[in-house]
Amino acid sequence: MAMFPLEAHTVPPGTPRERLSDYAPRVFRAIPSRKGIKKAIKAGAIWVDGRPGQTGDWVLPGQRIELMPSNLKPPKPLEFPLKVHFEDDHLAVIDKPAGLPTSGNQYRTVANALQFNLSPSAAPDALPWPRPVHRLDALTSGLLLVAKSHRAAIALGRQFEKKAVQKTYLAIVAGKAPPAGIVQEPIDGQEAHTEFRLLRQVRSLKVEWISLLELCPRTGRTHQLRRHLAGIGCPILGDVLYTKNQPLLKGKGLFLSAVGLEFAHPATGQPARFRIPPPGKFESFLQRSEQRWQQFNDG
Repeated sequence: MAMFPLEAHTVPPGTPRERLSDYAPRVFRAIPSRKGIKKAIKAGAIWVDGRPGQTGDWVLPGQRIELMPSNLKPPKPLEFPLKVHFEDDHLAVIDKPAGLPTSGNQYRTVANALQFNLSPSAAPDALPWPRPVHRLDALTSGLLLVAKSHRAAIALGRQFEKKAVQKTYLAIVAGKAPPAGIVQEPIDGQEAHTEFRLLRQVRSLKVEWISLLELCPRTGRTHQLRRHLAGIGCPILGDVLYTKNQPLLKGKGLFLSAVGLEFAHPATGQPARFRIPPPGKFESFLQRSEQRWQQFNDG
């Protein structure tokens, strides 16, 4: 019986030399920790160019790195209801709630909840369990793409590598943002590209102005949107990690949501487009800020 990779990754051009044990945790969603990667390498589950890799192997541009089934254990199912926007034998699109990590070493994650929410795949190359094919920060809500077959996992992974998947976010930020713009500040020494467009702007008693932005990241660096927006002086409301000395909201969560997702279906090749509204707290906060500003000035 043929053995299909659970995940696959091609090292992009210009990638600096790095040990396999250091590089792999950043590209495999199923095993995001160095400790877990080292165990997988030891078990022969991580292949480099068609052969089992070693911890000390150097990762080079153009190499194909694959995570094979081996003796990997499925995540323990978590009985946590998720909103499923679409599902077939190859993939699913779910709505990740804010505060729930996509994956990780803890039990309460989306990866653990997928088996409770999705039907088993009837595809001939069905994955042993469904897997997210990208990540959303734990504090970020919104659309998350999940693979249910080997074909989908590989094809969607390649689309992400080629930047062929279009993701759209909405965020409420502090400050008077310009009508549109592009931020290309590198993150951790890597290229990072974010495009934004102003949708709405209201006055605020706390920060003078707040802006509702539509965001389109063209790269997928860690906390890219949060870091880029903080860098241009328009931090996302509720972001205490990248904002200092800013009167941001406390206890209301992060005002960032993934509302749009576009990709080619891995089985049919047809365009797949999904769009959802942001959480209700977005509109409530904008209206409340506007009303309070008006009441203050009328008084």
